[in-house]
Amino acid sequence: MIDPLELKGKAEKAVLVGLITDEQDADQVKEYLDELEFLATTADITTLKRFTQRMHKPDGRSHIGSGKLAEVKQWMEEHGADCVIFDDELTPAQQRNLEKELAKPVLDRPRLILDIFARRARTAHAKKQVELAQYEYMLPRLTKLWTHLERQRGGTGTRGGAGEKEIETDRRLIRDRIALLKGQLKDIDKQMATQRGNRGKLIRVALVGYTNVGKSTLMNLLSKSDVFAENKLFATLDTTVRKIVLGNLPFLLSDTVGFIRKLPTQLIESFKSTLDETREADLLLHVVDISHHNFEEQYETVKQTLSEIGAGDKPTIVIFNKIDAYRPAYHDPDDLAPKRVEQYSLEELKATWIARMTTEECLFISAVAKQNIDALRKLLYARVKALHVARYPYESDLLFKDEYLEG
Repeated sequence: MIDPLELKGKAEKAVLVGLITDEQDADQVKEYLDELEFLATTADITTLKRFTQRMHKPDGRSHIGSGKLAEVKQWMEEHGADCVIFDDELTPAQQRNLEKELAKPVLDRPRLILDIFARRARTAHAKKQVELAQYEYMLPRLTKLWTHLERQRGGTGTRGGAGEKEIETDRRLIRDRIALLKGQLKDIDKQMATQRGNRGKLIRVALVGYTNVGKSTLMNLLSKSDVFAENKLFATLDTTVRKIVLGNLPFLLSDTVGFIRKLPTQLIESFKSTLDETREADLLLHVVDISHHNFEEQYETVKQTLSEIGAGDKPTIVIFNKIDAYRPAYHDPDDLAPKRVEQYSLEELKATWIARMTTEECLFISAVAKQNIDALRKLLYARVKALHVARYPYESDLLFKDEYLEG
């Protein structure tokens, strides 16, 4: 697979572009661009400047207006920016028009996420999944700036004739590679399905949540293992499964890839076998970073994604993590406007969310500071025990002679 930024050399400095529309206001766009900058940093790209424009809807030809496009082009030329990154997904036509006008590589949020996945993939399985997603994204977007597949060609028979355009050759090479990858992943999916089927009678629990909310840290704490955890987006791509024993009760705990807004559809399809760990789990632990000022939207993003992959109706415990890092924003007592969510105290948030949770239980913890972890273990024990008794009622008397004891 080509390097995601091997267009005109490695892009290191970028400008970001976001649209304020009827669908998203200025505050939301600022939040989205903050996250886009974090994504860029994760991909080792430095953000030089942000551009925003207010429009009723994106321009069909170039996403932003012609005047703003000219402003972006002039600024990039004057300050030596290497590429431009749009927060929204661009159509193939928009991307072609923008690259033609700017004469620079143009990325959108899905493309940047694909780049990060490519950098983070460690196992052969994850690498194949990401490569498939990259090629499926790239196929309808090929332009002269993206035709760098010469290294994939071999022998003298790869060109169809003197009149065949290079871009058509690249399209044919990509289609062939997509077909090969799909076949290889289909075989791997069968093997992984067999592995999941061989795990016996153990109840399966899956950690899910927005990226960078502390799932891997919590996994390490519960399993006493050493899963890779880092304060960057998508630190974990490959699903990790560990056997956990609480008291006298064993079960399987899996740490899955984090979700994010506008997750590329190509990735969801390519990571089908990885997401099967979530779909086939008996219980979900939905981890939320309560210290993030926009945690409610992240919570809803994960709920929507779970619904899209067929796991929206799974029994769930919502775990609000990072309570040690929570700092409420200042609220002027003379301000007549109602408090915003980020201005609530932690106790107010607890009362609010506990009241909201009609079908799910919730708990407030800190995995790093190990706060309220005993309560989590007790709740997890009770929920897994109930699932086990319901599934294997004849074994319950033998297995659960003693209740779960701390430590």
